[in-house]
Amino acid sequence: MPTNFTVVPVEDTPISNPDYDEEINKEENKEETCTAAGPNSGDETPRETSSLISTDHDDSIYGKNMALYEDEMDSTPMVSSLLNKLANYTNITQGALEHEEAESEDGIQRVTVNGPQMGTFIGVFLPCMQNILGVILFLRLTWIVGTAGIMEALAIVFMCCSCTMLTAISMSAIATNGVVPAGGSYYMISRALGPEFGGAVGLCVYLGTTFAGSMYILGTMEIFLTYIMPNAAVFEAESREPTGMQNNMRIYGTCCLVIMTLVVFVGVKYVNKMALVFLSCVMLSIMAIYAGVIQSAIKPPNSQHRVCLLGNRTLQNSRFDKCEKTELINNVTTPTQLWKLFCTGGIENATCDEYFTHNNLTEIQAVRGLLSGLYKSHLTSNYPERASDKSDESHYVLHDVTTFFTLLVGIYFPSVTGIMAGSNRSGDLRDPQRSIPTGTIMAIATTSIIYLSCVVLFGACIEGVVLRDKYGESVNGTLAVATLAWPSSWVIVIGSFFSCCGAGLQSLTGAPRILQAIARDGIMPFLQVFGHSKSNGEPTWALLLTAAICEIGILIGSLDHVAPILSMFFLMCYLFVNLACAVQTLLRTPNWRPRFKFYHWSLSFLGMSLSLSLMFVSSWYYAFVVILFSGCIYKYIEYRGAEKEWGDGIRGLSLNAAQYALIKLEEAPPHTKNWRPQLLVLLKLDSDLGVKHPCLLSFTSQLKAGKGLTIVCSVLEGTYMARENIKAAMAKEKTKGFCHVVVSSNQRDGFSHLIQSAGLGGMKHNSVLMAWPANWKQAESSLSWKNFIETIRETTAAHQALLVAKNIDKFPTNQDRLDEGTIDVWWIVHDGGLLMLLPFLLRQHKVWRRCKMRIFTVAQMDDNSIQMKKDLQMFLYHLRLDAKVEVVEMHAGDISAFTYEKTLVMEQRSQMLKQMQLSKTEREREVIFLQQSILFFFADWLSWDCMGYKSMCLQSIHFPAQLIHDRNTKSHATLNDKATPTSDRVHMTWTKEKLISERNRHREAHMTVRDIFNMKPDQTNVRRMHTAVKLNEVVVKKSKGAKLVLLNMPGPPKNKGGDENYMEFLEVLTEGLERVLLVRGSSREVITIYS
Repeated sequence: MPTNFTVVPVEDTPISNPDYDEEINKEENKEETCTAAGPNSGDETPRETSSLISTDHDDSIYGKNMALYEDEMDSTPMVSSLLNKLANYTNITQGALEHEEAESEDGIQRVTVNGPQMGTFIGVFLPCMQNILGVILFLRLTWIVGTAGIMEALAIVFMCCSCTMLTAISMSAIATNGVVPAGGSYYMISRALGPEFGGAVGLCVYLGTTFAGSMYILGTMEIFLTYIMPNAAVFEAESREPTGMQNNMRIYGTCCLVIMTLVVFVGVKYVNKMALVFLSCVMLSIMAIYAGVIQSAIKPPNSQHRVCLLGNRTLQNSRFDKCEKTELINNVTTPTQLWKLFCTGGIENATCDEYFTHNNLTEIQAVRGLLSGLYKSHLTSNYPERASDKSDESHYVLHDVTTFFTLLVGIYFPSVTGIMAGSNRSGDLRDPQRSIPTGTIMAIATTSIIYLSCVVLFGACIEGVVLRDKYGESVNGTLAVATLAWPSSWVIVIGSFFSCCGAGLQSLTGAPRILQAIARDGIMPFLQVFGHSKSNGEPTWALLLTAAICEIGILIGSLDHVAPILSMFFLMCYLFVNLACAVQTLLRTPNWRPRFKFYHWSLSFLGMSLSLSLMFVSSWYYAFVVILFSGCIYKYIEYRGAEKEWGDGIRGLSLNAAQYALIKLEEAPPHTKNWRPQLLVLLKLDSDLGVKHPCLLSFTSQLKAGKGLTIVCSVLEGTYMARENIKAAMAKEKTKGFCHVVVSSNQRDGFSHLIQSAGLGGMKHNSVLMAWPANWKQAESSLSWKNFIETIRETTAAHQALLVAKNIDKFPTNQDRLDEGTIDVWWIVHDGGLLMLLPFLLRQHKVWRRCKMRIFTVAQMDDNSIQMKKDLQMFLYHLRLDAKVEVVEMHAGDISAFTYEKTLVMEQRSQMLKQMQLSKTEREREVIFLQQSILFFFADWLSWDCMGYKSMCLQSIHFPAQLIHDRNTKSHATLNDKATPTSDRVHMTWTKEKLISERNRHREAHMTVRDIFNMKPDQTNVRRMHTAVKLNEVVVKKSKGAKLVLLNMPGPPKNKGGDENYMEFLEVLTEGLERVLLVRGSSREVITIYS
């Protein structure tokens, strides 16, 4: 349904103010200065910004009519400004258009860029045709047909063309899903699959394009040295490969590379101007081939190209003029040049080669004609073995390589690459979203028809021995496909030469710009230098690196060896183009709305599978190398931490996978075999919002080793700025997990909410890790230890394990390496086996790897300690844990005077603190009590008769009182922290009953103060203190030098009145130990003996 817009002009009365006008002029001058400097005048890598929305506003533009929205102008521009940006939007590719400098009258150099103006035919179809049709068609396709046969050659061409057609369909969908700026295939893949995949595949495209330049230069030199000027060879060799010919190719190839690099360095405009000439050469050469086929069908072939066979061996006819052993000259039998190649001496006493003597010579035509029926003998394959380097076989046409089907696939595939030429020029097109799909698919269809028809026509017209002659040695050093050309074979030779030159220049032009696009994205810091360019936009440093890598390919010296290398890189690119389209289609992301509708995820998966298959079919070892290379680049970008967020499909795929996994986890609780601690780490922050105990994060990473769930959280009172500090600390300590910050009115409520609600679905924490409140005795208020104990109670109620690290600042960091020591486990009670599992997990980390595990258990008087040790050793054996076992016997002794005195001091201290914490409210109540007592005394003394009305009299007397008023009445602070008074004034109404009860409470309080030093300790506390003291003596004796001690953590008392005593018990239990981890299990089994 169309939407109608009505634009209503709003006039604003100008205000004439000289000061205001002067201020406006200053601001305009300031803006002009900033504009001249440029947005990226420094050396920093430019960030990706929106081309449509700009935050540079001038207040005078909007006037006073839009003052209501002036605070939002920075983030939400006016609709008129947005529409103006859309109308004037231009998208110029990097280097696709020539940046020509023009000097203005004032001498300032300015860059003038022509706008996009090319259509489908000129901008997409012809460049793709030029890149697809090239060196392989002229130099190797006849050899492939003669070796593989027509049927297998058709299969090779069909597979490769199908791969590129499916890739083109996927690429068309991606290219029409929004504007594609400079970068072409790299831009599409990186924005669809993320910076990691984009960087890896971008480098593959770059290296593929660079090695393509090497292949085209080697093809140019092969045509030049073999078919145009064979006498220009520096190194003479009997055989073309692998020594003499390779050295010639290296020398001339290097010279050609230097010349091409200089041409590209001077300016791309020369390359672009010659592109049409090179393309014309390609088209004329192809037309000459078809004209020759038609001519061979209409007119019988001439005898210009004839082949001489000795038996079934093909001879190099450049060494002789006649295919005869002898000839009659003046009725005298005279030996020919061919005779002299195989025989020595005269005819009567000649010594000849045995094979030459016993076989006859046969001369056949190289081109038999389309209607000769020759195709029947070329349907099947004929894979020859590599010939030996014997000197007596140098007169024959030899095969330089052992051929097989997969080798031919790798050599042929570069002939179908180049389908990205249109998408790389997206910035030069009038309508890229229509031109790219149409032009690319038309070019692939056209070239596929040309290749398939050439396979059939070559097999039907040219003799098999000529087809298998790679270098045309059997036809006087003529290019095999040129024997079919009309009107002259030189049309093909010259056309293929210039075609290879043009393709090489295009590769040297395009590859540096791909590298420049990758470098400017800033995802790989070591490539940053290659993002710089000359004043006209030419990537100088990238061009030099491209030339250096291209030289490596030239030094290989063989087109057949370079072709499989670039096949791997392009196939990897095509694989990820198909993967990107399939992922986006299956995820159905809201932004996936391509204008090209003729795509489907199944076609993309088919193209991806075909690309992967062709990689391993062509060369499995090259495939592994390229995959390993891409994986290393991926991990490097991931390790360096790619800061780009492009809304890629991998993120969406991760979300879908996470949702599926969470739903599956929700169906049933994890089995004991799969249990591992999923930690909720409770962090404390200092006054500067920094992490108070960084070693707690180190211990977390050592315990988890990156496995399972880790949620690092903290509670703040009123600010949300500490999240970045926690994330920085996590990165420093290499703790992999999630960071969560909760803002709450008090920390107790915040930690309670986190324990209850952290996590999502089945991915929730099952353990809580926190640090021991070291200063709980010195704290001004009791909040520290009360919050700690409430956390213990809440984790117990939630059936979660609790790990409390005492002396956490003494724990090793991730950079430390502990020498040989022990991790001692004191197994007092069994609460699921968590004590057994934690040392095993710690020893997986390199910090604790050298430590040994020891397990201590306590035996009472009635226990058989010897049998306990045997049973424990058998239990550990079934658990597959390597640990030393020791049973400690604790005899039931009398409670010592030290224990009794320590308990008494503890209780006295507790009572004294309660008295010292007498709040202002209590003191106010005492004042009220004294006033009421005085009034009652005077009422009785004056015989004030209020017998029937005393209650009424008392109710009429009001006194102000200061009472606690907590805004969070239902929070934990209401239950624990009633010592924070406020200034709310209330009135208390007293009755006689209230007065009497207040008097009794006051009397009891004063009695407690008087008798505090005469009190006797509670027997329950004495027994608990006795246990803590005795157990501490044993633990210190056995584990004083241990690197870490793990202890069962006793539960807090059910009566909250003894919470402070509980803290004292834990302090006594762990006294004298350097590193202690108190463990409280979740009452479920976390370790099992079963497989």
